[in-house]
Amino acid sequence: MAATPTNILQQVQTYQRSSLGLLENMSPFISEICNTKFKNFQDIQANLGSSVTFDRPPRFTTSNGLVATFQPAAQLTHTLTCDQAANTSFEFTAQERLFNVDKEVDSYMKQFGRSAVAEMANYIESNVALNANSHVPVNSIVNGQTVPTGALYTNSGPYRFFGDGSTAINSFNQLSQMLANYLDFGAAKTGLKVVLPTTIVPQIVSSGLNQFAPRRNDEMVEDWLIGNYGGAEFYRSNLLPNHTAGTAGDSAQTLTVVSTNDPTGANITQITFSGVSASDANCINSGDLIEFNDGVSGQPNMRFLTWIGHNVCRQSVQIRATADAASTGGSQVTISFYPALVSTPGANQNINNNIVAGMQASVLPSHTCGLLIGGDAMFLAMPRLPNQSPYATSAEYDPDLGVSMRLTYGSVFGQNQLGMIYDGTWGSTVVPEYAMRVIFPLTQ
Repeated sequence: MAATPTNILQQVQTYQRSSLGLLENMSPFISEICNTKFKNFQDIQANLGSSVTFDRPPRFTTSNGLVATFQPAAQLTHTLTCDQAANTSFEFTAQERLFNVDKEVDSYMKQFGRSAVAEMANYIESNVALNANSHVPVNSIVNGQTVPTGALYTNSGPYRFFGDGSTAINSFNQLSQMLANYLDFGAAKTGLKVVLPTTIVPQIVSSGLNQFAPRRNDEMVEDWLIGNYGGAEFYRSNLLPNHTAGTAGDSAQTLTVVSTNDPTGANITQITFSGVSASDANCINSGDLIEFNDGVSGQPNMRFLTWIGHNVCRQSVQIRATADAASTGGSQVTISFYPALVSTPGANQNINNNIVAGMQASVLPSHTCGLLIGGDAMFLAMPRLPNQSPYATSAEYDPDLGVSMRLTYGSVFGQNQLGMIYDGTWGSTVVPEYAMRVIFPLTQ
């Protein structure tokens, strides 16, 4: 048998396009939920600075009879601040750009750019989602860099909530009750939108298929989504935040009122409670939700008044902590919260009885935050950044999430660095009275 010749062959490894799609997130805040009325508020004449103040409907009271008792007219406002900023950047040497990136007819730079835009857009979307538990950070600019101050925008986000953090929300009956509770307080009749965790939606859809509603069920089965229900549009997101509660919530401690910072009930913004663990630095976390308990011996059940008309509604009084709070060695904790509780008659009265010693309240445990919002009350600022001459600058847009950003391309003279920077600045806020946090157990 003849010997097999030894061939000398070359192997060339190529880098082929796969056309794989990006592993995108699902989140509708910027594209579907946010009100973009002030998106480019930098163009508003005479508005200076990074904040814009807009109005909220005024409030009044009504008196009996035909003899008028004139009351003050107050302009209510809310503030949207554009102080969030981020960037996604990468660079190449001239050789890398020449021999690797631009080797194809269709430059691979587009693929790098596509991924960078998606990464940046999802970062912004997840930041906007933090309004659900009032955890958008307050930033300042230090030496040109955006730096968190450690504070949070506690004027944004809901204080009312549906769910207890232990019971799963997985049925249409519960969604109906959620919407009913929201409307009972007084609500904008248009623009109701609900964002639920992505993994919860199939459980709810499945529960609906057990009900005799052929037309609705046929529509749900087609895409396994909730869609429009009860006058609200339902969306799903895998970027909703988890809220980490303080010890009082996670340990299911019952809090008992000791005192308030305003015994007259005209403007209560702090309450001192007993019944917590002693000397606990993590007793209450900012964003914790608190509800006054019913059935406390010797105490009336606490109820909200409707926003307009000041009638007692069926909703228990709920508040949101606006700062972390540590307990004392005497097992007491003083909680600052929103909204201010007012029992004295007037335009701002919002509860049926004064807060007095002996009343009890409970703090919700850690949970995943859904969001119900009405009246297009989630506002977005996303101004176009200026050109960075002499560098090439253009606007980029993420079609999936609706995020716009700036792209700057340039080189560092004499350093063999060719850089691409995708950056943007934005701000967002939710008017608290128009929203409700939807509480899902972390284990659901």
